[in-house]
Amino acid sequence: MAAPTKIIVIDDDPTGSQTVHSCPLLLRWDPATLAAGLRHPSPLLFLLANTRGLAPQPAADRVREICRALAVALPAAGIAHWWLVSRGDSTLRGHFPLEVDVIAAELGPFAATLLIPAFLDGGRTTVGGVHLLNGQPVHETPFARDGLFGYGSSDLPAWVEEKSGGRIPAADVLRLEGAELDRAAQDGGHDLAQWLDGLENQPVVAVDGERPGQLAALAGAVRAASRAVLSQSAASWIQALAALPPQPRDAAGLAGLRRRDRDGAPLPGLVLVGSHVPLADAQLAALLVEPVCGLVELDVAKVQRVLEGPAPAELLASLERSWLAQLQAVLAAGQTPVLATSRGELVCASPQERRRLGEALAGLMARLAAALAPRLGYVISKGGITSHTLLADGLALAAVELQGQLLPGLSLVLTPADGPVPGLPVLTFPGNLGEADTLRQAWCWMEGQGSTSCLGDAD
Repeated sequence: MAAPTKIIVIDDDPTGSQTVHSCPLLLRWDPATLAAGLRHPSPLLFLLANTRGLAPQPAADRVREICRALAVALPAAGIAHWWLVSRGDSTLRGHFPLEVDVIAAELGPFAATLLIPAFLDGGRTTVGGVHLLNGQPVHETPFARDGLFGYGSSDLPAWVEEKSGGRIPAADVLRLEGAELDRAAQDGGHDLAQWLDGLENQPVVAVDGERPGQLAALAGAVRAASRAVLSQSAASWIQALAALPPQPRDAAGLAGLRRRDRDGAPLPGLVLVGSHVPLADAQLAALLVEPVCGLVELDVAKVQRVLEGPAPAELLASLERSWLAQLQAVLAAGQTPVLATSRGELVCASPQERRRLGEALAGLMARLAAALAPRLGYVISKGGITSHTLLADGLALAAVELQGQLLPGLSLVLTPADGPVPGLPVLTFPGNLGEADTLRQAWCWMEGQGSTSCLGDAD
């Protein structure tokens, strides 16, 4: 199009850019930061809202604040054409339909809300309206038992009814199945674009996704339609809509961004593991087999007791000093410190207490990582809330630049040259992604070992 075009993604944690590259990720949306992000030559702009870590009302308030900032910034930047994506979790956890309701009220109306949770690189597909993880209905996986965002059905219309409290009946959810997308891929999507333009009252449309070509066909129809759509999606839809060329750096090139000292020697890394899902447990265990990885464990039960007791600030500060000393000792021994919360999901009396505990743990990890950051060559951060808190609070950044994916779904961002720790690569690693060995593989890459085993490197 002749006029500037942007795909604006309001991301509920900092991992939704896991299929794209070479674009800014904003951690703030003040006028200056937003204007700079809109000037960036990439067609993509991510706003890292971190709403999955918030209670419903603060999440709605934050999305509303972002939308109102965009309503001013877009015309000021001369952005005439834009699509808005509410990026959510590919295992169906998050504040739906709350966030799309707020976006529609502030920036709508839209022709439809497309529900597209497929994340093909991570084995998340949708077939016949049923969302799957590696072929298994996702409601049968541990993700559906999440203490804050659990659910009972993998059938997307039924899931919409459940998450909306019955306000949107399953019968009112439209389906866009794979066969229709395959036909659109063959005929150029003209009929599908017309169908989108003819929709009324912004229905939710549950979209299948098994293959990239299906999502590409839908993207072509969305671009051809005369009315804008709102999307609630995982990462594969963003990739399809943006249609970017291959990323400029391969895995070795991304790993080569590791910072070095004045003599050119690579600086050590740090691994953070805040996610507590079973997959994260297995990945942590596989990493710790490496002899040069030294564990420093944050005792979650102890932090919870401190938060519930007298003088929590003073006691937490004391614990923080102790953990920092342990991390420094691991670095002094020539090892990679692995800062991880104790495993298992602690039972909390209420969602509010759980969020308070999660915020405290993420804040502790962010402050500890920031204290070490000037000495580090890279950080691997596992868990969306952990990663967001590190970037926004620990390193106090307004924005980072996405470089690309080290491994499928694992995005590497670079801190700005004028930031407190310039040019620090941070690998954002979703809690729910990969196989048991993926964290160890990522560490091997960042240590300059490529995809080979790193066992025995202590010698």
